[in-house]
This record gives sequence, structure tokens and C-alpha cells, in this order.
Amino acid sequence: MDNDDILAEFRAAEALLEGHFILSSGLRSPRYLQCARVLADPARASRLASELVSRLPKEIRDSIDIVVSPAMGGVIVGHEMGRALGVEALFVERPEGVFELRRGFRLKPGQRVLMMEDVVTTGLSSREAIAAIEAAGGKVVAAGALVDRSNGSVELGVPFFPLIRLEVPTYAADALPPELAAIPAIKPGSRKEAA
Repeated sequence: MDNDDILAEFRAAEALLEGHFILSSGLRSPRYLQCARVLADPARASRLASELVSRLPKEIRDSIDIVVSPAMGGVIVGHEMGRALGVEALFVERPEGVFELRRGFRLKPGQRVLMMEDVVTTGLSSREAIAAIEAAGGKVVAAGALVDRSNGSVELGVPFFPLIRLEVPTYAADALPPELAAIPAIKPGSRKEAA
């Protein structure tokens, strides 16, 4: 798959939206990738995860013991990455605003983890998930995402492997271009605390 094939998957799922969006980071954007839509089709989710696994360097791919994703957005893609890698997939969630393992999920001390996201913009959720994984005893050897929206600027402290990098402008709420400011903002993501 090349970038055009990957974008075709998003377009076929009507997952590439246009408008005025409030991202989970609090930044604003004229475009939004609704990964939940692209992952709703199990065959499509499997194709995308398999493609990303094929792009991981062999030494990293072979070192992964388990996949851990932040809930909500990373759960499906994390599961599909676990399937493609042939390893278990867990998730961290924030019942009190901070990521933690729950539901009886445990990591063995030193267990090598791929932290998997759907979309990375600022890397805040990814860094929080990595901190929770390490607090639970895991060792994050790499991070992955379907989409890197950071314009190449994200730093996660581990090797980062996105399936596709999209250069999509983002703006602070008080620095919107006039054409974006004229459109009502909507918040399609799952993180309510950022506005």
C-alpha cells in the first residue's frame, strides 16, 4: 500500500471530514480523520494494521511481546495490531483522568510493549499512555499510529511508526484564520476535558 491507497481507505469509509474541528489537544483544524469510521470495517482495519506491521523494522517487530493502546481511540487499532503481530492486546483508560491498566489487565515486569494510537497530533495522549505502561512495569519499545498529524514534530521518547503522515494545519483557538472562525466548531473526538 502506498499513501494514495491508505487515503483511499479513509475516503471509502467517509472518515476524512472537512469543517471546523476541536481536536483532543484543544487545537483547531479544518480537517479531521475519524479513525473510528475507518476501523468499523474489520477487513479494512485488518488491512491497515497488517500494512503497518509490515513497515516495522524486523528487530522491533520481533521484540514486541504485547500491544497496549489508550482508550478509546486506540482500542480497535491496538487489537488489530495485536492480531497482526500474533500477540495479546490490552488498553489503558482514564477513569479518573489519568491513564491506568484496569479490568484485570497486567504487564509482566520488563514486558516489551508497542503502544498503539489511532491518530497522534501533539503526542499528549501517547506520552500519557507510555507513562502509564511504564508505571505498570512494561517497557515501551516503540509507538505506532494509523495517522501522524504532528507535521513531523511529535517526540514520544521511543521510535514512532505511523502508517501515514498527514500535514493538516492546526491552530490555537485564539489564532484561527477568518475562514475557519466563520464555521461553528464541533468536537468529534472522545476527550471531553480539552475544549
